[in-house]
Parts: sequence; C-alpha cells; structure tokens
Amino acid sequence: MKELVCKHIKELIPYQPGKPIEELERELGIKNSVKLASNESPVGPSPLAVEAIKKGLRDLNRYPEGGGFYLTKALSKKWSLKQSNFILGNGTNDVLELIAKTFLMPKEEAIMAHPAFIVYQLAVQGVNGKRVVVPLKDFTHDLVKMADAVTSRTKLIFIANPNNPTGTMVGDSEMKRFMKRVPKRVIVVVDEAYYEYVSRRDFPKTLEYLKQGRNIIILRTFSKIYGLAGLRIGYGMAKEELINEIHKARQPFNTNSLAQMAAIASMKDKEYVKKLKKLNDEGKIYLYNHLGEMGLACIPSETNFILVKVKDAGGVYKSLLKKGVIVRPMEGYDLKEYVRVTIGLPAENRRFIKALKEIV
Repeated sequence: MKELVCKHIKELIPYQPGKPIEELERELGIKNSVKLASNESPVGPSPLAVEAIKKGLRDLNRYPEGGGFYLTKALSKKWSLKQSNFILGNGTNDVLELIAKTFLMPKEEAIMAHPAFIVYQLAVQGVNGKRVVVPLKDFTHDLVKMADAVTSRTKLIFIANPNNPTGTMVGDSEMKRFMKRVPKRVIVVVDEAYYEYVSRRDFPKTLEYLKQGRNIIILRTFSKIYGLAGLRIGYGMAKEELINEIHKARQPFNTNSLAQMAAIASMKDKEYVKKLKKLNDEGKIYLYNHLGEMGLACIPSETNFILVKVKDAGGVYKSLLKKGVIVRPMEGYDLKEYVRVTIGLPAENRRFIKALKEIV
C-alpha cells in the first residue's frame, strides 16, 4: 500500500472531526449535553430557509443546477457584482481545494499563518504544493512578515479574517499596506467566513480590490450565522478570469439543490441575521465578564467563538466533557493552554460558565 500512495498524500494528517453528541453521551453516560466546539450557529436556520427546503424535497429526483444560476444571481445582486464573479462550493473547504488544485503546481509556494484554519495546509499539501508558514503576532496575522515571505515561487497567500481559531482580525489600513507590497501576480485568498459577526468598523474593503482587477479571491459561507452548516454551502468571489479557471476544476454538481434553495431564502431574511448577531454580541459580553471574574485570559474576538487560556486545556476539556459541555481543546493548533468555546444560547453559556467554575 505504501508504494501505491503519493508521498505528499501519505504524509497528510487528516482533519479529525469530533464524535457525534449521541455517541459521546453514550460513552460517558451523560444526557442533554451542549456542543460549543464547532463554531456553529446555536439557532436553527431561518424559517424561510426551512420552508424552501420543504418545497425542494419534491424535486430530489432531479440533479441540482450545476452552476448555481439562481444563487449566483442572488449573490450578484447582494454584492453588486456579475454572476461570473462567483464560484459555489460544498462549503468554503471545497472552494479552497479548488483554488489549490487550479493554481498550484508541485512545489510552488503558498503562504499561510499559523495557527489558522487547518484546511489551508491540507489543500496545499493535497496538490504537493509547498507550505510557507508565518507565525501569528499577538494572535493575529502578521501581514508584514507574510509579505516578506513572498518569493518568485509564491502563487497563493491565505488570510483568515477574522481568524480561526483566535478570533482576531486585521484592519483596513493593515490590509492596504499589505496589498501594496504583494506583487499583483500573486493570488490573495481572503477567507471571511465570520464576516457577518464582525463589529469593528475598520473591516477591510476587500471587494474594492476585486473591482480594481486585483488577483484576490474572497470567501464567504452560509455555515455560520445563516445556520446551514449541515447543508455545506459556501462561495468565492473573484474577477471573471480567475473564476473561469476554477470552474474547470469543479465537479459538475458540487453543491446540492436544497443547499442552493436554502441559501437564497436565508439571504432574504435580514431580520433573522440581525437577531443572531445581537444574540452573539450579548453572549460574548456575558462570557467576557464571567471569564474575567474567574481571572481567565481570553482573546478579544470578532467571531462567534472565544479562545480562553486555561493552562491545562486537555484536562479542562475532559472535565467539561464529563459535565456535558463540549468545547474544543487547541493542542492541535499548538495552543496547548487554550480551549475554544463557541458562543451559544444564554442557557448554554450559563451552563459552560457554571461547569468551568466548578473545574478551575
């Protein structure tokens, strides 16, 4: 078997998903646990999305619309772009892999931060590209060092903004300085999966670079605030020339019909998104206050999760698990003293704090 597998695939460390809640409860003998580990919306999708899914069930014998015509039309209206500026994916993971597959030749370089979204590394290694990793500075992307790392072999730069797992964000002025330094031949991939949760007013105006014709690909998703994580639907925005090339690597039906319908309906429910943003902001303040009272440091976040320093993260994770509270230990991201907790419903947040107080 070792002789059959490509070396760069054989050396991949696959993403490790968490166990289903039902299985964890069975193993630990607990009930009614709360999952605050995967940065999911604590509320179900918009009622409009649910209704769209119900209507779509009658036509599941038909293949989905391959290019996502109606969804890209809705997106083009929302962002004042052309339909030809969009590529849909089975989540942004899919789009990231398509980008790496389309633009990276073996051993060509892709720059990324660490720790950041693990799929950047997986996508690059999956096509035998060379990963150039730049450590975070103060838990935030160091755009100066990332620009310094560009060489003649650099093809891609990945920026998670806000960043997962730290929740931090680079501002507009930092991005402007960075884009001035980066050669125009390099493709900058800005992953804005948590865009709708951002409160800071200096969020980078990345769409302006697209409209200027720069080689930039902006990623957004319906998995987070829209609550469609189970349907796997995300998208990328870029100039037409880049999108046309990515389409060549895309499978004909890479997004399903129910996901497309639900995404269109979700965008219509603006009040629902406002409600969820308010719920998240209130939950964040509640957690900040109580974690501060406990003397636990946490990283200021522009997302729906908070990185909390607890020293023995593995031990705290296991202890919380026994109390029916599931968070994410960050040892796999070289943050051994931290756990990441998703901001949940008020009752879930209270249960997390109560359990954490009993432990630490």
